[in-house]
Amino acid sequence: MQSSDKALFISLSNVGDAIMTTPALELLHARYPEHSIDIVADRRSGEIFEHCPYRGEIFYKNKRAAWRGFPALLGQLRANFYEVVVDLRSDGLAYLLRARRRYTKWGARSARGPHAVQRLMAIVEGLLGPAEIPPQRIWVSEAAQEFARRVLADLPGRRWLVLGPGAKWPKKIWPAQRFIDMAKAVADRFDGVIVLGGPGDVAPAAEVTVGLRLPVLNLAGRTSILEDCAVLAQAQVFVGNDSGLGHMASAVGIPTLTVFGPTDASQYHPWGQQADWLCEPEGRLEALSGAVVAARLRLHLERLAVRDDANLRCAASCSSSHFLRGRPPP
Repeated sequence: MQSSDKALFISLSNVGDAIMTTPALELLHARYPEHSIDIVADRRSGEIFEHCPYRGEIFYKNKRAAWRGFPALLGQLRANFYEVVVDLRSDGLAYLLRARRRYTKWGARSARGPHAVQRLMAIVEGLLGPAEIPPQRIWVSEAAQEFARRVLADLPGRRWLVLGPGAKWPKKIWPAQRFIDMAKAVADRFDGVIVLGGPGDVAPAAEVTVGLRLPVLNLAGRTSILEDCAVLAQAQVFVGNDSGLGHMASAVGIPTLTVFGPTDASQYHPWGQQADWLCEPEGRLEALSGAVVAARLRLHLERLAVRDDANLRCAASCSSSHFLRGRPPP
């Protein structure tokens, strides 16, 4: 049978969903380290894959266009022969391509839990077998990092709270006044506030900036995805609605606190050990007070600080133990 040094990875459309596919992508790369991996992505969320060092070509699928752009995409993909296709959308595209092996949700193993990352990993584990779930990844460009350094230069201190007050679905949006109340209640912990969001989040972002006690930098509608990621990477913590920003924050390694209303947090909370979330029991975000979220934020940061301190003590103990036995620390 024909073989190839190329693989194809079909990701998901929304930014948060696409980020949650990156552990599966990393595992595919680990299994095929010499293969160039082409990626099918949405035009906007595809930005997170642009600087992936092992990717081949990015092919764009317009979710809103439905089947109108499908023939052109199919023609582009059928020009290649793939050793393996991993299709996390499973809309049938994988079965129309020239490939040696195909893996979709229809052949997935049983997921190890309810979370979207676990369900997506189950598809790849059909190919690779059970494996530890790799961390999420976003490959931030040097240009985006330089942007972050420049725009943050005038914000005082380094203890920055990032707020994400927008979301695509209005029922997922915590009221602006609640964000303000929460930020005021934790003002002693931070030197400044950064507000992020896409073009559709400009209005709620503007509302949130009103009345904040801390210096504020409102970047909503002014940044790309990678620029947002570079800014997030410099912050202390992210607090926001169930949206792509929380997943971006988790992927760049900062603590997150997400407020959930009608959506299922067990499936869609940001993935990672530094993620926390609050759910309004009846799904009405307006019933969730700023004071409650502020208290949860303080508790979350305190828990992380205790855990980090314990990890440092353990590392110091291990280093001393190795040294006393006549071996250099690892």
